[in-house]
Amino acid sequence: MLMQDEIKACVEAILFVRAERVGLDELVELLDVPLLDLKAILDEMLLEYNKNSRGIQIVATEGGYLMCTRPEYAGVLARIDKPVRRRLSSSAMETLAIIAYQQPVTRAEIEKIRGVRSDKMINALLEKGLIEEAGYKDTIGRPLTYKTTIEFLRLFGLTTLKELPQLVEVTE
Repeated sequence: MLMQDEIKACVEAILFVRAERVGLDELVELLDVPLLDLKAILDEMLLEYNKNSRGIQIVATEGGYLMCTRPEYAGVLARIDKPVRRRLSSSAMETLAIIAYQQPVTRAEIEKIRGVRSDKMINALLEKGLIEEAGYKDTIGRPLTYKTTIEFLRLFGLTTLKELPQLVEVTE
């Protein structure tokens, strides 16, 4: 059985290497630590990272944890060699917004809202890892549905979909 400091070090290493959300259940399995004990340790780690002025932080997301840089250091990080930015066209953003608010949603439903074919936009969003297949709709033809990913939440600084801004009805 690992000691508490060893567990913390292992969690840091896992989150650092993964560089994306790691589920609590996966951490339990990897570390062979009881869920309640691990949850207490993770809560303590969150407090430690927030209490100290570190350049990185551990963020709790839906059912998991993520290690990332602190937003207040964005200005400094912007001066280093720029990573490849994932720019989205207005068409891709429109498609992504429809999926985020209507999920799970089919290609036909997206196209009905947009008024144009959306194959290219959906494929681009799938390639960028912002959306994923969510299964099949229980209707005639059983069309494939799409939903947003954890990467979508991370990219837009959200922890849950409930944090999406409320839609406002536009009337003419």
